[in-house]
Amino acid sequence: MEQRHLGRTGLRVSRIGLGTLTWGRGTDEHDAADLLKAFWEAGGTLVDTADVYGDGEAEYLLGQLIEGLVPRRDLVISTKAGSVPDPDRRFDGSRGHLLAALDASLARLGTDYVDVWHIHAFDPFTPLEETLQALDLAVSSGRARYAGVSNYCGWQLAKAATWQLAAPGTRTRLASTQLEYSLLQRGVEREVLPAALDLGIGLLPSSPLGRGVLTGKYRHATPADSRGASEHMAPFVAPYLDDTATRIVDAVTTAADGLAVTPLQIALAWVRDRPGVAAPIVGARNAQQLTAALSVEALSLPDEICRALDDVSAPLHRYPDHDWSTL
Repeated sequence: MEQRHLGRTGLRVSRIGLGTLTWGRGTDEHDAADLLKAFWEAGGTLVDTADVYGDGEAEYLLGQLIEGLVPRRDLVISTKAGSVPDPDRRFDGSRGHLLAALDASLARLGTDYVDVWHIHAFDPFTPLEETLQALDLAVSSGRARYAGVSNYCGWQLAKAATWQLAAPGTRTRLASTQLEYSLLQRGVEREVLPAALDLGIGLLPSSPLGRGVLTGKYRHATPADSRGASEHMAPFVAPYLDDTATRIVDAVTTAADGLAVTPLQIALAWVRDRPGVAAPIVGARNAQQLTAALSVEALSLPDEICRALDDVSAPLHRYPDHDWSTL
């Protein structure tokens, strides 16, 4: 699998990442082992997790598989901290919480360091410089090799990255940002992506298949074994089952038919090759699904297909997101 630099750093990652959102909840240890082995054998390196996935079970499962199944040195492990199961405070970006969470992640993963450590979301109740100092301490102590953020909007990302760049050698520059990005969700293109491109931050798109909807599986009904049919994940899928999504999925299906490939391959190739993207993070329930996603490695979309998909899925960009003089 082709490797790409993560932002403006020397770290290289596979251009498709393996997500572990369902590990320890809908994906057991046997399926997790099959997924990790298939990913590694295909040349994949970037494995993304978080301390809250499966209430920590995702990290624990990954830790059990490292070395016994896949050598630690062959993986680029990314994890996140900052989300908390508190209805009154969804995110905790305090230095104390973040560093304690990192230590707990390392214990579950059974490793001395993570390759990339992300702040899971912006915490409006903690000074940003305090949150970012946790990243600096994690890197300076060797517990993390690189640092990033997740779910930061445009101004939050720009402020954080600029703060880090203001003291080179003392503060750790942001290597990456992780947000949802697909043909069904192009909101990052308004401000986040331009900021990331300007500041040299690599984008790691989550849900690159539109929460599974872009595979076409929901065109006529909701499969009984799908996320859309599960009690826990149905609300996650539901927002992308509207008329707008249907129009985009139909276009993806038409493009797939024309190229004799699958809608999954079309949707994943589109987001993988967007400017600024380092590696889409793919979450699969089993090795068969993952193999289908990894088959996109040999596919590059023709320019006319990209333009058609861009047109049918184009978000509404108005002042002041784009050049005001064109209004």
